[in-house]
Amino acid sequence: MKYLSTLTLAVALLLWGATAPAIELMRWERLPLTLSLVIDQERVIFVDEAIRVGVPSSLAGKLRVQSTGGALYLRALEAIAPTRLQLQSVTTGDIVLLDIVTTPGDQPLEPVRILKHAQRHTDESDTGQTASAERTPIPVALTRYAAQNLYAPLRTVESLPGVRRVTLKLHTELPNLLPTEHLSSTPLASWRLDQFWVTAVILRNRGSETVRLDPRRVEANLYAASFQHAFLGPAGSAEDTTIAYLVTRGAGLEHALLLPVAQGDD
Repeated sequence: MKYLSTLTLAVALLLWGATAPAIELMRWERLPLTLSLVIDQERVIFVDEAIRVGVPSSLAGKLRVQSTGGALYLRALEAIAPTRLQLQSVTTGDIVLLDIVTTPGDQPLEPVRILKHAQRHTDESDTGQTASAERTPIPVALTRYAAQNLYAPLRTVESLPGVRRVTLKLHTELPNLLPTEHLSSTPLASWRLDQFWVTAVILRNRGSETVRLDPRRVEANLYAASFQHAFLGPAGSAEDTTIAYLVTRGAGLEHALLLPVAQGDD
């Protein structure tokens, strides 16, 4: 009997976040942080506290600076040589040094989040990671990790202690995974953490109609199922492909399918 955990909704909400623009993380450890800007493209820096910005007079007319709600908005109006800004906390007076410089290009750069007070002893850091992992249900954390590995820049992928990538044992299409829809389903990658596996499966629309994806229609004994996108556009459109994240417990996806398919070697 097919079983979908109540974690499905939580996983789907986390995946919605994974489709948003990636955020570059910078750690303030008393060394100046280097930030690139593209001329006429605004870049957002999240500091998560009220700040004052010290801007040298040499940048007058070259840089637009706005700060509100713990976010800093910078737009270079012309080329800027490496120049240092000071970000000062209104509450504590602490200062972060930010070296800005313009780089060639015309595409907006991803937002940045500055993490302060990140310098810790190794054992304290490990304890914090363990506590964070324990607060998040493993199927949710595992699915989020898989989505970040497939969609986010590698430097922004959050660490997940104990996770490991496992060899796929399914190397062919899964024609009976979503039998009510005109889709192709091809396994892509799989990860394991403790007793849970998550398998990423590429879904591609073969028909001319938009397909609304529903985890309840997946024909497999799953612990949870979620999709990177809520629908697939008609075949040939830019939206005709997405990823399904299928979580199983105790064994990989090959043991959860209701109808067997040809499997690869171990």
